Amino acid sequence: MSLRTAQTRRKAISMTSLIDVIFLLLLFFMLSSTFTQFSEIQLFGAQAGSKSRKNQSEDVPIFLQLTQDALRLNGQEFNLSRLPAGITSLRGLDVQTVLVSATSDTVTAQRLVDTLVVLATLTDLNVIVLE
Repeated sequence: MSLRTAQTRRKAISMTSLIDVIFLLLLFFMLSSTFTQFSEIQLFGAQAGSKSRKNQSEDVPIFLQLTQDALRLNGQEFNLSRLPAGITSLRGLDVQTVLVSATSDTVTAQRLVDTLVVLATLTDLNVIVLE
């Protein structure tokens, strides 16, 4: 009989170590994960060189004024979602267009990046950002 009671009596499993392991795994995965999506914007520096087109000096650039509250394209106010359509209507038949962007001191870096991401969707558009 003593043999049977020795077999049925088992040592209790401690849940403390299991909870510690689960907590450490949770902590590891939370710290190693990223919760925001990063994107890249390619910026190119200005280079001196010859003009590739004959009438490039006659081209009129499009002027973009970026403030914290407003976005103006050649003096006309636009919102960010309508900006590509506005640029397309202003550029006409020109294959390559220059867009000069001036920002105010109150513009955040995120607002500038959001605008540049929208402008990057347009082909043959050279963007110049003024300080």
